[in-house]
Amino acid sequence: MGSLDPLPMQGPELGVHADDIETPEMEQESKQEVLENKDVIVQHVHIDGLGRTKEDCLTYEIAGVFRAKNLIDVMKRAHEARQKLLRLGIFRQVEVVIDTSQGVDALPNGLDVTFEVTELRRMTGSYNTMVGNNEGSMVLGLKLPNVFGRAEKLTFQFSYGTKETSYGLSFFKPQPGHFERNFAVNFYKVTGQFPWSSLRETDRGVSTEFSFPLWKTNHTLKWEGVWRELGCLARTASFAVREESGHSLKSSLSHAMVIDTRNSTILPRRGALLKINQELAGYTGGDASFLKEDFELQFNKRLFWDSVLSASLWGGCLLPIGDKPTCIADRFYLGGPTSVRGFSMYSIGPQSEGDYLGGEVYWAGAVHLYTPLPFRPGKGGFGDLFRTHFFLNAGNLCNLNYGDGPRAHLSKLAECIRWSYGAGIVLRLGNIARLELNYCIPMGVQSGDR
Repeated sequence: MGSLDPLPMQGPELGVHADDIETPEMEQESKQEVLENKDVIVQHVHIDGLGRTKEDCLTYEIAGVFRAKNLIDVMKRAHEARQKLLRLGIFRQVEVVIDTSQGVDALPNGLDVTFEVTELRRMTGSYNTMVGNNEGSMVLGLKLPNVFGRAEKLTFQFSYGTKETSYGLSFFKPQPGHFERNFAVNFYKVTGQFPWSSLRETDRGVSTEFSFPLWKTNHTLKWEGVWRELGCLARTASFAVREESGHSLKSSLSHAMVIDTRNSTILPRRGALLKINQELAGYTGGDASFLKEDFELQFNKRLFWDSVLSASLWGGCLLPIGDKPTCIADRFYLGGPTSVRGFSMYSIGPQSEGDYLGGEVYWAGAVHLYTPLPFRPGKGGFGDLFRTHFFLNAGNLCNLNYGDGPRAHLSKLAECIRWSYGAGIVLRLGNIARLELNYCIPMGVQSGDR
């Protein structure tokens, strides 16, 4: 998506460089000890360079500086405050200046801390090209950061892709002093083509979200109202897909919980991830009624020789409410490079005349071993972006008869398991994406799978 100009994550150093000091190490340690032990008082904190930004919303971000007790603590807290100011997304640059207090009320051990900020422009535009999910798209964006002076953001985006075209307008409002607590409103239109189902879908909707942290978890509460228009992508579409064609209205409430301790979202070396989503449709209007639950669990462990072992598990269940069957647009799909490698995109499970209809319950698991390239070419440089990749994937997707007991459900999920194994090379493209070149051997292929 469109992005603001890169924000500097590192600014002027608050101390001095070690290379500039010619004194012995013991003398450095003694000076450090003197700085740590000397009591100071932060008397004033100034923010220079404000234009349209309201000072009251910044007070929460810099309040910790006043609690510093010594010079080293002042430096640490000033750096933390600087990071918080940059996180607001309203400043292009933030620099910190620490000086002795001046004026008639100045104390001998008093300090003044000044944050010199440069605000973003009132309006920024962007042009990007994106590649993902076997699709390329051109994205035009327009952003108005800090609309009302308290870190609000108004965003308009238009995306033209090889398979879908969309546009949307969103408004984002954080709570002052608690950036993780925020409120958002979105208006959008999205058109997508799904060749594996011979389906074309156009969504026009509005949604509201409220995000907040709770202990070590992050939560999002969401309401969404969407008018969906389903149509056939080709004349050869199956009768089952043609039956799904037409208009429907979905109004749903959803909740998402995330715990993420990974050091990276692209190629993590350590940490874990837990995602749990619930969606309830039909109780706030519309003609779609269902309860949908899904989860994702991932563990990453660093091993010997700079190798990493990663294990993942996904699962989900869609329960219709009432006599009306579930819609093809709400079901789960399985297969492809993001779930079970070696199978075509979403080409596992129930199908009719070559069109995949999705399923109401699924599970998938994966074990990956990432190792450095053999003989470590380019070690310490470009070669570190590449990893050798060994993997084992498995999963299943089906529909259940909810009149049967849990034992029958587990038995059906354990039948006809699709799995694959293989090896390849992974290239990490910064912290944005990853590129894989794999040799896959699919196993457990059932009739109709691709």
